[in-house]
Amino acid sequence: MVYIIYKDQQGYWRWHLLAANNRKIANSGEGYVNKSDCLAVVQLVKGSAAVPVREA
Repeated sequence: MVYIIYKDQQGYWRWHLLAANNRKIANSGEGYVNKSDCLAVVQLVKGSAAVPVREA
């Protein structure tokens, strides 16, 4: 898997996560003005492995 960060057409930073087969499996859902904010959110997502999963 790999995280891709990029600028969208409005100039906002976004990210998406690609699986091993190059399919998108997650995305930022919103744009960020600063690249550092985008990278900080990627780090939060990467660090969430221990967060429980609940069924609604």
